Amino acid sequence: MKKLISWNVNGIRACLQKGFSESFAALDADVFCIQESKVQAGQCDLDLPGYHQYWNYAEKKGYSGTALFTREEPLSVSYGIGIPGHDTEGRVITAEFPEWYVVTCYTPNSQDGLRRLEYRMTWEDAFRAYLKGLERTKPVIFCGDLNVAHQEIDLKNPKTNRKNAGFTDEERGKFTELLEAGFIDTFRYFYPDLTDTYSWWSYRFHARENNAGWRIDYFCVSESLKDRLVSAGIHQEIYGSDHCPVELVIREAGDA
Repeated sequence: MKKLISWNVNGIRACLQKGFSESFAALDADVFCIQESKVQAGQCDLDLPGYHQYWNYAEKKGYSGTALFTREEPLSVSYGIGIPGHDTEGRVITAEFPEWYVVTCYTPNSQDGLRRLEYRMTWEDAFRAYLKGLERTKPVIFCGDLNVAHQEIDLKNPKTNRKNAGFTDEERGKFTELLEAGFIDTFRYFYPDLTDTYSWWSYRFHARENNAGWRIDYFCVSESLKDRLVSAGIHQEIYGSDHCPVELVIREAGDA
């Protein structure tokens, strides 16, 4: 069995002041992925005994960034998706293991006024193609803040958010395309109709107290891994960011 965790920490240095180390230890993951680290090389020295650490930094300071921490040393690790125009913001890390790839991703936000929606659409197509390319070698597990609530049950107020970043028809359509390309949204695989279960809440309007949230953090896997899925979860009890961690447990080949 492998336990994987993904968490948008909204600044790892800030999150360290809000219990990150304790949450990390309690979650006890084999692979732990973070997004929105908001650091440059040398700005954060994380002491994680027993884990190999891999960081991808944005060129712009205090922005974006991803990291992957794993007990098992990967066969290989790569950064970005191999397209210079998409690889300056530190958004993707890929770790290759014997049975699969694990990819942590921080999808670009379309932003206020949807000023980055057009770029987001080109990113979506490029990232999907990248995942399908990996899949030619072995199955893929990818996770992260994908910055989209796919269906109306994935956010508290779908009607008032329909044309807002993260819930536009265009972004939701790209997520549908991703699933149709042969990937499974693991949380919905186990809980197809579960409502009021979110992974992100605005810091405004007491959103978390009122559970007025969005489910925009995901674990998705290649369809070929479907029979290995054990469980998926969302750790709404864990604070420290405006997102909470999401989880996947999956069987390895030798597991009973």
